[in-house]
Amino acid sequence: MIQLTNISKQYDNGIVAVNDITLRIEQGEFVYVVGPSGSGKSTFMKLLNREVKATTGSLTVGKFKLDRIKKRELPMLRREVGVVFQDFKLLPNLTAFENIAYALEVTGASGKEIKKRVNEVLQLIGLSHKIHQYPDELSGGEQQRIAIARAIANKPRILVADEPTGNLDPDTAMEIMKILEDINRTGTTVIMGTHNDYLVNQRKHRVLRLERGRLISDLYKGDYREIN
Repeated sequence: MIQLTNISKQYDNGIVAVNDITLRIEQGEFVYVVGPSGSGKSTFMKLLNREVKATTGSLTVGKFKLDRIKKRELPMLRREVGVVFQDFKLLPNLTAFENIAYALEVTGASGKEIKKRVNEVLQLIGLSHKIHQYPDELSGGEQQRIAIARAIANKPRILVADEPTGNLDPDTAMEIMKILEDINRTGTTVIMGTHNDYLVNQRKHRVLRLERGRLISDLYKGDYREIN
């Protein structure tokens, strides 16, 4: 469960990226966050794993109260909230297996546990045959799949994906979307920032629309065209 109550974020330069948002997201939901550039989408999602801290308001993510969370608790929060980036952020000198394994190694998982889980997520994303490939040997879509596998390696309850299809062709974007929906069907909450109106219209889920930092629309099984 995610609960935002009167959440605002103002940066040091005076820009108010998120402005007085109150909403609740239940465990297991799939939520799109849409809006024009500069609407606050990325800041909204960064708030959820405390990459940035809200200026005012209260924010609860699962058992964590982010407006008063202690620094030592942040690693535990970030195991609960997996993040997928538009530009993948894979380590270029590590193979697909090693990139995913790294996320598990930092939590102290055993070698046996790591091997089992990496093979599980590679199978889920359909890339078991690419286990020993380096990022520059993979297509953009394959790199994004590996990034998703890394993000879910620790079985987070929430997956935050900021424009995960932004650099991909339409067919590959749809493949990534199907993977995210498969993950959601396991009970993981998925929050996806996107400009892709085709995906939003074709794959109906809850739609939050931001504009100038404000939440101006919240539609269940919404349509991008309904909120323009």
